[in-house]
Amino acid sequence: MNAAVVHAFDAPPRYTSFEDPVAGDGERLVSVSAAGLHPIVKSLAKGTHYGSSGTLPFVAGVDGVGKLDDGTRVFFGISRSPFGTFAEHALAANWMCLPLPDGVEDVTAAGIANPAMSSWAALTARAKFVAGESILILGATGVAGQLAIQVAKRLGARRVVAAGRNPQALETLAALGADVVISLDQEEGALVSAFRDEIAGAGVDIVLDYLWGSPAERVLEAISQKGLKKASARIRFVQIGESAGKSITLPAATLRSSRLELLGSGFGSASLDQIRDALAAFFQVAAKEPFQFRTKAAPLRDVEALWNEKDEGTRLVFQP
Repeated sequence: MNAAVVHAFDAPPRYTSFEDPVAGDGERLVSVSAAGLHPIVKSLAKGTHYGSSGTLPFVAGVDGVGKLDDGTRVFFGISRSPFGTFAEHALAANWMCLPLPDGVEDVTAAGIANPAMSSWAALTARAKFVAGESILILGATGVAGQLAIQVAKRLGARRVVAAGRNPQALETLAALGADVVISLDQEEGALVSAFRDEIAGAGVDIVLDYLWGSPAERVLEAISQKGLKKASARIRFVQIGESAGKSITLPAATLRSSRLELLGSGFGSASLDQIRDALAAFFQVAAKEPFQFRTKAAPLRDVEALWNEKDEGTRLVFQP
């Protein structure tokens, strides 16, 4: 079969031939129609993701849309290595074949599932979100962040504070449901004050962090309390991505002076059952009322040329 094959961690996958997968116990063979180029796909292909096995070669891609041998159209994932979803045929675990509602077409489903699941699972499975709570999104101008605004509102968020750097994208966030927009492109002291005004004023119950690095440090600094007489509200800080840095400096006093709870959300911290349930719930909601989301479809044979293209708010989806 034709597939996008990773032969080296320092080069894009190549469109070439690869052995056909054969379904084993607990697996289904899927004829792939679309698969999204998500950040996790790139980091696995670089060997930098914590889920990387370090073994080469393998087919890129972690999820996709296709048809089973009985014609059922499904969203699927959890392929057995070395098989991925950037191929004509892929393997899927039986329990991770979700029939797609008619209101969600293939390219949209392949592009939107991963970024939408990141906030849906983080809120429902990890933060145990309750309708009426307030949410701060770090990295709200990216694909996943823009969806996180919409997901938060659909789930019943009282208030959404959206923080990001791209000035053009920031101007669009209010239309997606953001109540307050904060630019990360300002002096550190001013940025901490802006975060502190929201935390101490209207209140923030949950932080969804797609950035880590310096922006996360500024939020944590804003959460930290000064003085001995201030009562601190509970804040769940959910770490999802690291596009601004892989590590931070966290003063011990930040934890002692606040009711801060640090959580992670991803494969490992959220169970596979929780991820599946989040996806199933999301697709049902999306079929009734589509989310604002942009995709760009491209033939899989162009994977090497398009691999490093910036998404600019649009998710690239390959079709075999």
